[in-house]
Amino acid sequence: MMTSLSRLRSVILPLALACAACPALAAGDVAVEVKNESEPVLCAEKDNVTIKAISPEVRRFQIEAAHPAYNAGLLRDNWDADWTDCEMKGDPSFAAPVPPQRVTFYESIDYWLVGYTFPTFWRPADTTFRVGDRVEKGLHLVQLWKLGKDRSHELLVVYPQDGYWRARPMPPQQLASSAYGSSFLFGPIETDGRPVVNIKEIEFDPKTTTFKLSFKDGSSGSLKLDSVDENRMVLDAVLDKPVTGGKGFVALRSMYVTEFNNDVARIAVREPGAKGWREEPLMPFTGGKATDIWMGRTTHSRHNTSSPDMVFRNFSKDPNPPAKPEKK
Repeated sequence: MMTSLSRLRSVILPLALACAACPALAAGDVAVEVKNESEPVLCAEKDNVTIKAISPEVRRFQIEAAHPAYNAGLLRDNWDADWTDCEMKGDPSFAAPVPPQRVTFYESIDYWLVGYTFPTFWRPADTTFRVGDRVEKGLHLVQLWKLGKDRSHELLVVYPQDGYWRARPMPPQQLASSAYGSSFLFGPIETDGRPVVNIKEIEFDPKTTTFKLSFKDGSSGSLKLDSVDENRMVLDAVLDKPVTGGKGFVALRSMYVTEFNNDVARIAVREPGAKGWREEPLMPFTGGKATDIWMGRTTHSRHNTSSPDMVFRNFSKDPNPPAKPEKK
């Protein structure tokens, strides 16, 4: 349910929250190829949306999860699964190498990290997860939690065995929690029935809230939680070398059935030299070159109504963060 003011904002300012922090282009920024590999489906629980970013140059960029523009007026949420027209019998299933379990890797006042093993998963479980001297193999899900004003919130999850991540900001004040929605892939993207990233090991550094990834092709990368609040989460992504061979280095994975039943419905790209953003419905989007990519919604969906918009931005050849101005 929205107020008239929030409805107006959701129509005329679809990028207001998602890109309020998007800076002007700096020298050396890279325009990436944006490729749409999405396919129509009827099942709301199947990821049929794939938006890939491809570049033989990029070493560093940012991933942002931001509440949708209509969230300020959202008074009721829905994140129930919708299995209408879904047929999952053909999915592969592998028994876990250990019994189902829950493990706590790390815990402090502000953050803690929890891992889970399920009875089965769609891929073999051979990726290891490390925090300090503790090593666990075969985890299917790892969650990062953060203490909020009056309770703790799950902010970021990774599925180590296929490389899928989900991110969300702290919930807005009027909601006790908000939904996950779209997933993203980070690293050299392969195809194994669906797009995946093959990870050999993930190491979490609690001091810097950084996930260090060793990929199975011998390359590596890192995802650092740069900032998170009640508006957005920003992750700094770094690769030890560019992903070449026409493979994507980051991708959005999501679902779209209809305009009223989706986790993402629209895309906006900032093209090199353009005076404004190019905004379109996501499914017919034909791709192009972009320095910033926004993917989200401007109207309510009955599926994961509060799920965040996603932004890929600040693509750079330089793996080092820009120098911060000295304080006077």
